[in-house]
Amino acid sequence: MSSTITITGNITRDPELKFGNSGVATVRFGVAETYKSKDKEHTSFYDVVAFGKNAENVHASLVKGSGVIVKGRQEVREYDRNDGSKGTSVQVVADEVGALLRFATVSIQKNERSAPANAPQENRPPANGYVWDEEQF
Repeated sequence: MSSTITITGNITRDPELKFGNSGVATVRFGVAETYKSKDKEHTSFYDVVAFGKNAENVHASLVKGSGVIVKGRQEVREYDRNDGSKGTSVQVVADEVGALLRFATVSIQKNERSAPANAPQENRPPANGYVWDEEQF
């Protein structure tokens, strides 16, 4: 079962990056979201996972304490504990992760685009990201 969710909060642990057998990147991190009701403050904790380039960018850009906004799918899973009882875990599979700018600034650096390995050589971007027109020199 999954539903769409958007959370804003602070990262509770440094994002941990791993690569699966297929080479796809996976990053996991926690987010604490605090909100106020009439007379109380409430904090909810979420485990967040992201995949692919999104995972690599999160790992390269964010650390524990960073303010983030996460949009994704909330997934609830049951599992068996070591003592034989059933447990439930909730995680957010992130489609988008961004920095909160209310208390910080960021510098955006676009990733270099690359063509698939089987693309013809003329369709691949140069390794350094620049295209030189030899007629200009």
